[in-house]
Amino acid sequence: MPPSSAQQAFLQVFNLRAIAAVFYFCCCVALSRSLSWYGGDGTGLDWLFSALRYTRQTTITGLALLLAVALVEAWLARPGRRWAIPLRSLAIVSGAMAGMFGRHLMARTDDPSAEWKWSWALSTTLLWTLLGGVAYALLLTARAERQTRQQLLATARRHETLQAQQLEAQLSALNAQIEPHFLFNTLANVKRLYETAPERGRDMLVSLIAYLRAALPSMRRSESTLGQELELVRSYLTILQMRMGERLAFEIEAEPALLSARLPPMVLPTLVENAIKHGLSPLPEGGRIHISAQQRSADELAVEVRDNGQGFAASGGSGVGLANTRARLAALFGPRAALELEAAEPRGVVARVRLPLAGVQT
Repeated sequence: MPPSSAQQAFLQVFNLRAIAAVFYFCCCVALSRSLSWYGGDGTGLDWLFSALRYTRQTTITGLALLLAVALVEAWLARPGRRWAIPLRSLAIVSGAMAGMFGRHLMARTDDPSAEWKWSWALSTTLLWTLLGGVAYALLLTARAERQTRQQLLATARRHETLQAQQLEAQLSALNAQIEPHFLFNTLANVKRLYETAPERGRDMLVSLIAYLRAALPSMRRSESTLGQELELVRSYLTILQMRMGERLAFEIEAEPALLSARLPPMVLPTLVENAIKHGLSPLPEGGRIHISAQQRSADELAVEVRDNGQGFAASGGSGVGLANTRARLAALFGPRAALELEAAEPRGVVARVRLPLAGVQT
């Protein structure tokens, strides 16, 4: 069973490394004091015992401070805890006082006649409160710097991943949609139509020009809008419709107010291409594609591509394009975005992208 956040916070402060650091500091303090107080009156053995006793006393205070800080950090790690500064200040003072009482009790075990001295208690508490406060501040500063470095590193990794995925998506889209055979086949159809049906040939050439005007800039953009992506998809489907004839029908629905919504480039064309390639093209009779965009809530946009093709069972698609799309959405929006696939009725597939709504004037 993994430790809770409170246990992790406690162990981050009260661990073997921290205990060793406290013991090392206390040994240095005890050695320094013993050397400064040694006047040569006693034997070396007396001086050694005195140094060991003072090391024991300072270690008690240091460990009491460390334990108090660890308990407070464990308490603050629980959800909904507040008053961090007062609690941390209280931990320093209470730890110093507990250490002072512990030292007095330990001294009485060595010398039952040892008396309580308020001047000593006050000076000891103030000294260790000061030392504990400085050490606590250094601990919090080091922790904040470590968290900042981790966040910067995670952000840099996400940025690198996003750039790689975006480049891969651009290259994939370029190969899949503007590759030479697509252009050559389309131009060949234009030439054939100009010889047999000039009006249709002119319409197909206009659609090809519109598609290229929409597609080529999108390869270089890091951001796009719903309107731009729908225009790209409309031009692409218009060309395919002229080539496939009655085997392809499509419909696009989107509220005008949503056309300015931000949408990652090439996400929607990837879904449409997937529906054509794996859903409609394998069927002799073709099929229909319905594209819609809706505002699901105040801050969520849903874009849906529905086809009545062969569906999941017969589809042989590798899913690489969809996997890349999921990865791009996760890198851009985290858990706030998702790509969902489900079976359509009576057949076909529904691909739905949910992402935060941005760029819409309300």
